[in-house]
Amino acid sequence: VQLQASGGGLVRPGGSLRLSCVVSENIFNFNTVGWFRQAPGKEREFVATINVGGRTDTADSMKGRFTISRDGSKNTVYLQMSDLKPDDTAVYYCRAQILSRSYWGMGTLVTVSS
Repeated sequence: VQLQASGGGLVRPGGSLRLSCVVSENIFNFNTVGWFRQAPGKEREFVATINVGGRTDTADSMKGRFTISRDGSKNTVYLQMSDLKPDDTAVYYCRAQILSRSYWGMGTLVTVSS
């Protein structure tokens, strides 16, 4: 299973970005597909997931600003991020999970700075 994350870049505070995660297999084969992030010097943290039934779960600190969605026809999961803050600077990783197994992509860097 391969996951390719893209869409990161440099954005000013208050700006928006949309990340994409293309999965090499049918995303409905997985229990969840979602996003995590790791800021410099910090541990990786949960951002958002979407399950096979379409239920989404988003970290409390990101609710209202981050929205996860998917396009099954493209085996792609998106993360729409708005009102970005410097604290959102991190490498964002895509993960596909089925039972006890997790598959990770390489990550895409998001830098929020003026």
